[in-house]
Amino acid sequence: MPEREIYDPLRKKNVARTPEEEVRQQVISWLHESCGVSLMRMESEYGFVYNRRRYRADVLVFDRALQPLLLVECKAPDVPLGAAVVDQVTRYARVLPVRYILVTNGPTTHILRRRPEGDGFDYCSEIPEGWLDA
Repeated sequence: MPEREIYDPLRKKNVARTPEEEVRQQVISWLHESCGVSLMRMESEYGFVYNRRRYRADVLVFDRALQPLLLVECKAPDVPLGAAVVDQVTRYARVLPVRYILVTNGPTTHILRRRPEGDGFDYCSEIPEGWLDA
């Protein structure tokens, strides 16, 4: 019988094991183990208000000054990462002044970097080296 829950080290509790949650936990693990992001600099289900409505970012990574740096949007593996998903997360970035956005459904990942002028995002092939120290 498959486990019904999965542990989220950021929320420090077991949460329902959904396909989207499995993707989120894979990203958290990758950020921590491969990129060296401290768990203390990440938050799951980060709440914010946009156009008077409440939203939640799947994962938010903060820089050393504890300012938003990377916004992560996770979808279930069977959800295509089309323009609507990218539009959703770039709208979130109007409120959360991040430099980078990572959108993933597990098999497919898109990385976006804020333009130097600050007026939108461009796709990039990877998060640049040293991004965490910026």
